Amino acid sequence: MKLHEHPTKLLAALAEGSARIMSATIRFERGRWFVSFTVEQSLPELTPARPDAAIGVDLGIKTLATISEGPPVENPRHYIQAQQKLARLSRRVSRRRGPDRRSGQAASKRWQRANAQRNRVHHHVADQRRDAIHKLTTRLASTYATVVVEDLNVTGMMSNRRLARHVADAGFGEFRRQLEYKAERFGSRVIVADRWFPSSKTCSGCGAVKAKLLLSERDYVCKTCDLIMDRDANAARNLVALAVAASSAETLNGRRADQKTRVTGQVAEKRQPGTASAPQARTPSPEGAGV
Repeated sequence: MKLHEHPTKLLAALAEGSARIMSATIRFERGRWFVSFTVEQSLPELTPARPDAAIGVDLGIKTLATISEGPPVENPRHYIQAQQKLARLSRRVSRRRGPDRRSGQAASKRWQRANAQRNRVHHHVADQRRDAIHKLTTRLASTYATVVVEDLNVTGMMSNRRLARHVADAGFGEFRRQLEYKAERFGSRVIVADRWFPSSKTCSGCGAVKAKLLLSERDYVCKTCDLIMDRDANAARNLVALAVAASSAETLNGRRADQKTRVTGQVAEKRQPGTASAPQARTPSPEGAGV
């Protein structure tokens, strides 16, 4: 079953009459049956544990999430860890007599058993990845009133053959999906930074913006204020600064806390008094995913 909470909670709500099932969708995938429910339910109004706190989250491959406060969340790399086992099972499947649509040949029972074993490993990896993301997104949405993330170009990253497998294993799209619906549930807000916002190139100390930052540079070194720190931690601090800017722009005008917000502002570049800032070139930041 595909549910946003434990099945026992749904059963209790159905028994109390506070929820009703509107529809159910059944599908067969990789040898397993799934059912997804659409439920109409009255939920209590929740508030985050820290209603005045904001946090910036910089997603990456080596480190799944670097947050503006607290230790980074390591990427468990479930698929990478299961690669050898999957390769061994795939070789076993290829040695069996599989189905052939052209000749109408049916798969042998040995092929079906071997393929089912491989599918179980794929499901286990997907379940592990989803569980890790669930724990992280629940902690963020239930603790902080505002969570700021980047608008990552996941499709473009997947087109890179060297990164595609690692991007898929990290689950950036699933992270964003879970965070947004949980923010509504807990009464928090998700701010999505503009895709062109140079979070990694901007100094979180003085606001100076680097013209170029190589992927191999894992530490951010500011030549203006001499700040030296991890590049992903620096990006997370710049993201949380957007929450402050967004709150100032809204001036507490009664906007609902669970709304999703897109911010396109830039952090100002440090310059000498009386001089105009140079226009920022709108080029995508390849280091946005914290590779």
